[in-house]
Amino acid sequence: MSIRTKSLRTLAGIAAGLAIATITLKASDPLGVYCVVQKVVMAPDEVQPTTAQIWGACSLATGGMQDDRTYQTAWYSDPLAGYLYYSAPAGKQEVAIKEWKDLKSVAGTGEIVAFGGRYMRNGRIRFSDEKPIGPDVYPIQMGVFKMSAYRVGPAPTGSSYPDFFASLRKAAGVK
Repeated sequence: MSIRTKSLRTLAGIAAGLAIATITLKASDPLGVYCVVQKVVMAPDEVQPTTAQIWGACSLATGGMQDDRTYQTAWYSDPLAGYLYYSAPAGKQEVAIKEWKDLKSVAGTGEIVAFGGRYMRNGRIRFSDEKPIGPDVYPIQMGVFKMSAYRVGPAPTGSSYPDFFASLRKAAGVK
């Protein structure tokens, strides 16, 4: 076998491996919440808050293994404008406060961020006229991610992310 033939086979193997990795990454999106954050309100104050309202347009992970042991195809809910209302989880208050401050730092920028975990209880989106009662426990998973930091080229063929991100921006009223 010639060196050229070996090189072509090696390149073909690498390309196939990358294609499989791309498919795997798309199918295993670990994030639970995507949001365009407009404002973050921490209470009773920003030094030692116990709750946070994260206002903007958000979409929550759906699907996966259900409580009744059936499987639903995993994706994300339609983006809704409103707010998420969270309390800090016991023993992890410092981590929650850091993440709330990270979310506050991108508020009003129109940037898409993600946090929480696909298979966690990520809370619920509340309508803007709903009173903040009974906060959900903030889902600490891997931190807060700015999605602009992960743009490394065009989306894979057949990817739904560009449309998903566009609908999230539209729900938030940003371009």
